[in-house]
Amino acid sequence: MDERKSCENAKIERERSHIFCYNKEMFEMTKLNSALEKFYLKTEIPVELRDSVLYSIEAGGKRIRPVLFLELLAGFGIELAQAHYQAAAAIELIHTGSLIHDDLPAMDNDDYRRGKASNHKVFGETLAILAGDALFLDPYYLLASCDLPAETIVSLVRELSAASGSLGMVAGQVLDMLSEGKTLSLSQLENLHELKTGRMLTFPFVAAGYVSGRESQIEILRKVGEKLGLAFQIRDDILDVSATIEEIGKTPGKDVLEDKSTYVSLLGLNAAKKELMSNLNAAREVLRNLQDFDSAAVLSIIEGLEIE
Repeated sequence: MDERKSCENAKIERERSHIFCYNKEMFEMTKLNSALEKFYLKTEIPVELRDSVLYSIEAGGKRIRPVLFLELLAGFGIELAQAHYQAAAAIELIHTGSLIHDDLPAMDNDDYRRGKASNHKVFGETLAILAGDALFLDPYYLLASCDLPAETIVSLVRELSAASGSLGMVAGQVLDMLSEGKTLSLSQLENLHELKTGRMLTFPFVAAGYVSGRESQIEILRKVGEKLGLAFQIRDDILDVSATIEEIGKTPGKDVLEDKSTYVSLLGLNAAKKELMSNLNAAREVLRNLQDFDSAAVLSIIEGLEIE
């Protein structure tokens, strides 16, 4: 099957099921998955911790963050090497850790993730917490071990910690928790999701700028990531009320049950879909400002986020 036909079939499937899709054949996904799993095969890691971590890593998922990072590097003409897959793995490890913690009874209290029982339902809350802790911390060891220039590694560590910690994802999770039962303004909701979801989706763009030596274009890359990050969260709000557990791999309708403000609750379903398209189009527009960049693959990923 040629690439064009494969993309057409992927679009048909996306329109049918409303789930995110992209042509995984464009990547050597086995290399990414190997980089994700290799670290935890070290014999000195307790087997119980290894099993808990690998359970969530091997559950699959969209891998959109590492895929974006690798596609961006390829778009800049960088030949992908082991160090790039290691850096991509670091992004996904933190994201996976956040999902384990999100599902805990003290947080979102969800029994399912990526179509499987949540980590704490299989391994217990204590081990799930520790597995999440490991997935937050180990990526920095992985980054520090990459065969990249020292100054690049420092930049990646700085940006990733800002995106995932008290200046990014964790801050957004706190705001999300405090917002339950309250009606937020649209600007408050946007700020919450910029932190909770947007910063970690922006990181692959910024990281690709540093790794490819395109520091002069990083602010353009950052803006694309911000628009795409917001679009991704709006899309998640839409799927929460319109998709099934089989399609999204987690319990739908949780936002309604927890009385959270969402783009759907504030704008309505149709207006939320328009807002999704507005942000996706804005991301496409900013992407055109990049120089010496083949945008075809990234544009295909953006298209895969559309909902009819």
